[in-house]
Amino acid sequence: MLDSVIFLLASTLAAATPLLFAAVGEAVVEKTGVLNLSIEGMMAIGAATGFVVATLSGSYVQGFAMAAIASALLSAVFAGLVLTFLANQVAAGLAIGILGLGLSVLIGKEFEGTTIIPLQDLDLGTLSELPFIGPVLFSHDVMVYVGMATVIVCWWVLSHTRLGLIIRAVGESPSAAATIGYPVLLIRLLAIVFGGAMAGLGGAYLTLAYTPLWAEGLVAGRGWIVVALVVFGMWRPLRIAIGAYLFGAVSLLELFIQGQGYAIPSQLMSAMPYIITITVLAVISRNPRLIRLNHPASLGQTYNKSA
Repeated sequence: MLDSVIFLLASTLAAATPLLFAAVGEAVVEKTGVLNLSIEGMMAIGAATGFVVATLSGSYVQGFAMAAIASALLSAVFAGLVLTFLANQVAAGLAIGILGLGLSVLIGKEFEGTTIIPLQDLDLGTLSELPFIGPVLFSHDVMVYVGMATVIVCWWVLSHTRLGLIIRAVGESPSAAATIGYPVLLIRLLAIVFGGAMAGLGGAYLTLAYTPLWAEGLVAGRGWIVVALVVFGMWRPLRIAIGAYLFGAVSLLELFIQGQGYAIPSQLMSAMPYIITITVLAVISRNPRLIRLNHPASLGQTYNKSA
């Protein structure tokens, strides 16, 4: 039983890492007032690009870097639509998400079903050998810890720096922010590109570490869970991290329960993360005051600089 608990807790950190990268990036984007619903496609193109580059080059660093760049470029297209052409953010996000899914299939076509040696765990010496804590916290690859560090850095920037204040000001009232001299469109563009890069890293983690292979549909709805996580975490990186680890644990319950011998349909357990997502959103939606107090006031609204 203890071994099963250790496996569940340790695996939760890995399962949550792709959600963590993408959700923190999306939180920064939404903090500027832009709603990006193309995370699924951006994670998919990051997953395909990272896998192909790492397979051809033999370098995980190049794989992650190119995954971030590819998704950032796709996010720049989304930014052009919503910032320059003033397209509806929901419609543009859905369109770019579908484009990303299609491009990921094209990029990974020749590598369908191919596997790769997964990113190796760090050797942390005696820390990894500690009872219980060692295998749970100190037996992971470097990207698990990079994900944790990203959460802390984003929380600190948003809460304790002038840059964070500017980002929040743009998200609350872009017209007021522009009046006092903040470059609203540039800030939103940089936030969108950052969010895209983070989604690309999350996607690449799926194919280079968590499930070291490429297959169409590998992202499997995680992009939509990311959008829900941002709402669940009330746009706060630390709370988003808690939600990501919770959903990571839920996604592993099927293996844990089967290991304990319980006869629960696997289809139900596979659907559990999405059932919980719907339930969480329904519960949160019952308290609109709580959402109003936390979400950026201009979220989803088009900003016209010349208006």
